[in-house]
Amino acid sequence: MSSNLIHYYEAIERASQDMLTAARDGDWDSVVKLEGACALLISQLKHAASNRSLDSTEKQLKSRIMQRILVNDAEVRVLAEPWLEGLDELLAGRSTTMH
Repeated sequence: MSSNLIHYYEAIERASQDMLTAARDGDWDSVVKLEGACALLISQLKHAASNRSLDSTEKQLKSRIMQRILVNDAEVRVLAEPWLEGLDELLAGRSTTMH
């Protein structure tokens, strides 16, 4: 039963990898959509985890998956910084071009 929890972690990892790919491609609309998908998966995981637990092997797998998710997230954030700065400038009326 707890292996279902691992499936959630794996799905979140896949979505985070897809977000990174989209960010590398400059496809920010897809990044936003995938971020929403991740939020939904995380919500579903929290609900599923409320009455299940992982065994020690699954906890180790979860840890490795979480590390990869964090690496993906960090790279997405680095790639998003220039885009977000351009968006801030556009919204402030200081620029008419986006990166």
